[in-house]
Amino acid sequence: MRRIPPLGALRAFEAGARHLSFTRAAAELCVTQAAISHQVRQLEDWLGVTLFERRGHALALTAKGAAYLRELTPAFDRMSEATARLYEREQGPLRLTVLPSFASCWLLPRLERFRQLHPDIELHLTSSAELWDFLDERFDVGIRSGLGRWTGLKAEQISQEALSPVCSPSLAKKLRSPSELRKVRLLHDTPKDGWRRWLDFAGVDGVDAEVGPVFNDAGLALQAAVQGHGVALGRLMLASDDLKAGRLVQPFAKVLPNDFSYWLVHPRPLAGRSDVAAFRTWLLSEAKSTVTASPSLDALARAPAGSPPREDG
Repeated sequence: MRRIPPLGALRAFEAGARHLSFTRAAAELCVTQAAISHQVRQLEDWLGVTLFERRGHALALTAKGAAYLRELTPAFDRMSEATARLYEREQGPLRLTVLPSFASCWLLPRLERFRQLHPDIELHLTSSAELWDFLDERFDVGIRSGLGRWTGLKAEQISQEALSPVCSPSLAKKLRSPSELRKVRLLHDTPKDGWRRWLDFAGVDGVDAEVGPVFNDAGLALQAAVQGHGVALGRLMLASDDLKAGRLVQPFAKVLPNDFSYWLVHPRPLAGRSDVAAFRTWLLSEAKSTVTASPSLDALARAPAGSPPREDG
């Protein structure tokens, strides 16, 4: 019969000992510092030995604690590797689920560069706004909009979401100030309150933020703006290619930041899989290039925060 302490307490000790900090261990394990401290004391009681010397706010390992750490860290590494291998497939595609707007406006125009870098990785892409609970095996990786808080998942920020009016160059010539938005058609995506938030943020009165056609997808609203149907409140990462090509312009400099961001998400064990790692590296590099190339997105860093988060479409 194996004599094994509670695994939660072992994880808390191993992380705390590796960092020599309960605070950093808590951040790694997504728990509170008090929980780490409690679990370490529980482990010390279970073992009947002192693992840490507590010197005020500083931590140091005892001789037994250091010896225990040397044994535990390789054991946890082996468990992590075994879990990653469980998710490995001998052959097969990397299966992505991506928001429709993100897929059509930003990802698809760049996928050929990924194929050229990794011709051995076959991608299967599903464009869907459906929430995926990651409990089934339909997909390996998702791209979603939110706050980055998905329990049990690894989430890495691709880009922060930012909103600003965008329209065709010909329509922009009619707009000398934000108040003149009352003379044109406003294009909405969902949720429809985006224009009201931007107008309040820009200090604009006298514009009816409720009228105008509504699209259930941000990409459709941008396409309508390209075709001259009105002014869309553009999500600037999605609009970046149209802005760079001159199909869209920003008639005004005001950029509304949003608490929501675009995220790459997947089950934590998949982080060590070679195709997931390759896609992650490529995706984040492309996103960084997009932000660097767009003055509109750079303006986000200079704009005051404070708008509430909203779902992407």
